[in-house]
Amino acid sequence: MPFKSEQHYTECLAETGKFRKFLAQQFAQHPELFPAAFSSGYQFHSQYRQKKQDLVLRRIKLKATNKVFTIRPSFVFPYGAGRTDELEKALYLRRYGVPFDGLVYLLGRDASFWQRVCLRLGRPSLLGATIKDPEKLPADLVADEKISWLNGQEVYVTTTAAAGCLLGVGLADETTAEAFQAGYGEFKQEARQLSETYAPKTVCTDGYQATRLAWRQLFPQVALILCFLHGVLKVTERCRGQLRRQVLEHIWNCYEAQSHRQFSQRLRRLSEWARKKLSGHLQEMVIKLWGQRPRYATAYDHPGAHRTTNAVDRLMNHQDRMLYARDYLHGKRETARLALRAMAVLWNFHPYTARLCKEAPQRQSPFADLNGFQYHENWLHNFLIAASMGGHKL
Repeated sequence: MPFKSEQHYTECLAETGKFRKFLAQQFAQHPELFPAAFSSGYQFHSQYRQKKQDLVLRRIKLKATNKVFTIRPSFVFPYGAGRTDELEKALYLRRYGVPFDGLVYLLGRDASFWQRVCLRLGRPSLLGATIKDPEKLPADLVADEKISWLNGQEVYVTTTAAAGCLLGVGLADETTAEAFQAGYGEFKQEARQLSETYAPKTVCTDGYQATRLAWRQLFPQVALILCFLHGVLKVTERCRGQLRRQVLEHIWNCYEAQSHRQFSQRLRRLSEWARKKLSGHLQEMVIKLWGQRPRYATAYDHPGAHRTTNAVDRLMNHQDRMLYARDYLHGKRETARLALRAMAVLWNFHPYTARLCKEAPQRQSPFADLNGFQYHENWLHNFLIAASMGGHKL
């Protein structure tokens, strides 16, 4: 809960009426932070002292379900690891890939402590903590995989994004539809916890067949859109100089078409031009764009759909820098999974730079852009509050 300060929390502990008033205000303003049965009433159950932080925590018992919940102020990190304000700067530096030994040098403690603190960011539901209103669940997704290494063995990081946030991160051991389905399946599982009927309308991917099959198995009704940019990049690999500029002008003219019909017409004229003016592999790749037109043009049937995977590629560039800085993944598979999820949390909740906030004062973080508000002005407090009940809908 977002208590104003430690003094405010102490005052609420001392006065039951004040504590009840605070909870009532928070429930009226942010009911998503509470279990659904909270509205049927509760009673104070017990309290205990958290020895690590010398802090008293109070529990409540819901009348409808008899379940007991602990009310934890956001100024304390989970499991009493430390005061949030003491840990916040170290976790902020982790977004820039500062190694744990670097945090020890700057802030003391030891590397194992900072690793445990960082991994705890990945334990709550990634999507449930990031999206607080089921109505905000995106209808149009972008997905891709990135090759990485776990203890020297090649693995694949399955990444789902929308609205500038990383909404799903998983691990696959091989490039099969079944392995990718398990990796992307974490996103589906967390989305269905937020809304039992959720199903995206579209997902934009590259042309890898296993990726497309995995999404078709997860959401049979989803429209699969082929990334146009991947086709363009294959063309640019085969030409240079003035010819490259000329070819790209023709291709991007097709991309800028305003309708399905216009797009098909421009692609057809592009293929006719390629047969006359180009040769070899370059001609083959340009003509292939025409052959893939049904998969590209699906986007015109779904306003708002992504036509390229840029929305996830930009976030995966950040992911790639983080993985490179830590020499990729190590330890047990679950540790690697939590590390990837922690990276996603650091991205979704990180505060924007002072320059951006000056140019656009209404923008504070990717989380705020998506939800339209923040629970707290400090990014780590904001995450801990958003992750109430583990980010799950109870």
